[in-house]
Amino acid sequence: MSTEDRTDAVIAALAGRAHGVVSRTGLIAAGVSARQIVVRTRRGSLIPVHRGVYRVGHVAASLDATYFAAVAACGDGALLADAAAAHLQRLVRKPPLVIVVVAPTERRVEGIRTRRTRAGVEGTVVRHIPVTTVPRTIVDRAAHLDIGALARLCHEAGVLHGTTPRDVQAVLDRHPKSPGAGKLRAVMLGEEKVTLSRLERGFLALLRGEPLPLPDTNRVASGRRVDCRWPEHHITVELDSFTFHNSLHSWKQDRLREREAYARGDQFRRYTWSDVFDDPQTMLAELRSLLS
Repeated sequence: MSTEDRTDAVIAALAGRAHGVVSRTGLIAAGVSARQIVVRTRRGSLIPVHRGVYRVGHVAASLDATYFAAVAACGDGALLADAAAAHLQRLVRKPPLVIVVVAPTERRVEGIRTRRTRAGVEGTVVRHIPVTTVPRTIVDRAAHLDIGALARLCHEAGVLHGTTPRDVQAVLDRHPKSPGAGKLRAVMLGEEKVTLSRLERGFLALLRGEPLPLPDTNRVASGRRVDCRWPEHHITVELDSFTFHNSLHSWKQDRLREREAYARGDQFRRYTWSDVFDDPQTMLAELRSLLS
């Protein structure tokens, strides 16, 4: 194998671990010379994205490649943050209009909003991309979301990642002056009355039509938020839609919620879309008996 072939193999190996993106720093550390980088940039096999960051042989980048390149452009210790982090972590469906990266050093990168942070930022890695942890992402987003959207974000973090109010509070304790902290605490404690989905709204409408007593919704019990609870009757109800309960992780979380309900002395019931919208009478008869 020639020197050039070996160099191309090294570049391909680096790119294969990072969504087809490489950095000048990483290339030099792997033994690729500055001249070899220049040559490949001129012939188009390395395509500059940001200063010192390249896509390897592909013009149309995936969103993951775009995220990785943004973080790589901001240096060691940089993390994808805010709305982009929420999208990468599947907390929201729409990609962000602006990519935000937090970094320990001042950076100005075209097309990226950078924030310098001297205090340590809670970070993790998702699909090889350095990113803020889910609890930190929630704290960062709190200032930009209304109460309903923030509650949905917390709910989806719990379902998809097992994030609890205690996890979020631990971040707030380290960053008590974070914008939106008061609003986030109100959401976590259930002080704001919110409904998170059409399934939940339909369920409450059925209760009002009976009439049956309304539960506390999206309040904390046993350290995590539960969909519906009647504390005085010791009854917990979880409303399961396929959208948020279709993975092994969410299945395990559902079993944990059930065990926690029984441990605090509650009766536990789980209702689905079909129970609420297709055949509610069976569900309502059961609730009438439990709440009598």
